[in-house]
Amino acid sequence: MSTVAELYWDPYDAALAREPHPVFARLREEMPLYHNEKHNFYAVSRFADVQRGLADWRTYTSTKGDILDLIQSGIEIPPGTLIFEDPPVHDLHRRLLARVFTPRRIAMLEPQARAFCRSALDPVRDTDRFDLVEAVSAQMPMRVIGMLLGIPEADQAAIRDQTDATLATEDGQRMSQEGLLSFEVFKDYIAWRKNNPSDDLMTELMTAEFEDENGVTRTLTDDEVLTYCTVVAGAGNETTGRLIGWFGALMARYPGQRRELVDDPSLIPNAIEEILRFEPTGPFTARYVTRDAEWYGQTVPAGSAMLFIQAAANRDPRRYDDPDTFDIHRVAQQLSFGVGAHYCLGAALARLEGRIAAEEILGAFPSWEVDWDNAELAQTSTVRGYKALPLIVG
Repeated sequence: MSTVAELYWDPYDAALAREPHPVFARLREEMPLYHNEKHNFYAVSRFADVQRGLADWRTYTSTKGDILDLIQSGIEIPPGTLIFEDPPVHDLHRRLLARVFTPRRIAMLEPQARAFCRSALDPVRDTDRFDLVEAVSAQMPMRVIGMLLGIPEADQAAIRDQTDATLATEDGQRMSQEGLLSFEVFKDYIAWRKNNPSDDLMTELMTAEFEDENGVTRTLTDDEVLTYCTVVAGAGNETTGRLIGWFGALMARYPGQRRELVDDPSLIPNAIEEILRFEPTGPFTARYVTRDAEWYGQTVPAGSAMLFIQAAANRDPRRYDDPDTFDIHRVAQQLSFGVGAHYCLGAALARLEGRIAAEEILGAFPSWEVDWDNAELAQTSTVRGYKALPLIVG
């Protein structure tokens, strides 16, 4: 059997998810347009192809979802779901969210986020072993999103747990259709907040006036606010938590570079960029193909699902020198936050949280090892990162 015939990538295969980069490298070189017959999708993996495809929203639409399971489910997506819209409606709704999701508001979260991170580390400061995911990664992002939205601390863990459960899959299995679009978790809280306004993003979403796609000046409906809050909470919680886990894992694998960060914390922001390039928490993005598209002499027919593999593109030797080397001094664009109209609105918040977590973890624990035998990757076809990451410190 030929080498090409043996090349197989399956986003639902837990073994492939544990170490996908050798397969991604082969996809880039041997099958830059890949077709998986079992799950009926196409995929591209080179930097230029992923960049071009994600920017072309007319051919590769978000309106049927950005997850393969969602696109193929046929579920009707509620209107106002920002990440599942395209211009011009997408631009109207994105501008509204950007008005209340400002750099100033994000920067104002830093003292609270830092205080929370320190308090999360307090119980483990005198131990010689702790789980970084349990202590920080699974806690901090939802706390920060909770601060942003104005969700009481007592309710934040339940929201995080529902988000995690929605995205989790069994080996070889897809996400449950019941969990693909679940918006109920905020419903009662939004009704309460309507009568108890505060200085938070949720209140601003309820009160901000805008001109909609029909030229009508209005505020968001309760259902639209519900959708916005669910999208912000889900996207911000899952991916940022995995980023903190990858920081712990990669700093254990590259202790020399960790020492550089301890000695010079000003290097941390660039180190976060390199982590995002090297092990992106969202390895690929799905799109629905609206019209026949030509790739490498082949036709991807309209109606197909296409996966743009950012994790492969981020290590394309056509774009990067020595791409499989982790280097905190590397200065290079990465595709982990997407491209164009759908560039991640929460990128600045994720970077803020990653930087704060790195600074506080390194300040408390200048060195550590990972108990790799008991580390566990989460099984999900949408994000990639650790479910458990036990650190041995000292």
